[in-house]
Amino acid sequence: MATLEQNLQEILQGSIEDLGCELWGIECQRSGRFMTVRVFIDKEGGVTIDDCADVSRQVSAILDVEDPIADKYNLEVSSPGLDRPLFTLAQYNRYLGEEILIHLRIPTMERRKWQGKLERIENDMLTLKVDNQEQTFVFVNIQKANVIAKF
Repeated sequence: MATLEQNLQEILQGSIEDLGCELWGIECQRSGRFMTVRVFIDKEGGVTIDDCADVSRQVSAILDVEDPIADKYNLEVSSPGLDRPLFTLAQYNRYLGEEILIHLRIPTMERRKWQGKLERIENDMLTLKVDNQEQTFVFVNIQKANVIAKF
């Protein structure tokens, strides 16, 4: 069974690409009776406010027609930012050698939160170097991940 995020990705991806942007990822977060739907877009040279506005109008129109969300929701469209969330293995591959923070669904060694240098990806296994030791995680156990911004 596909998640709401996967359904939305399927519905929205082509239209966002037609606007010259890449659909980086989607997060749906419930708060009481309302849901926040965050659509992250990216493009070469960076995302502008006009890009966000154009995508927001397009996505809003599609969601009005398709009606895939049963609850009331707020739509947010933005760039992934410097501490960008990672959604796919292809995105993780872009950040090999970089510092990332992951939150696990099921703890490993009694920890859910791990930060380290992304060393390698093999099949669906990610290896981080944490405190000079390698730790390997199954991709499907990663609930959330972000790149650590360098300043």
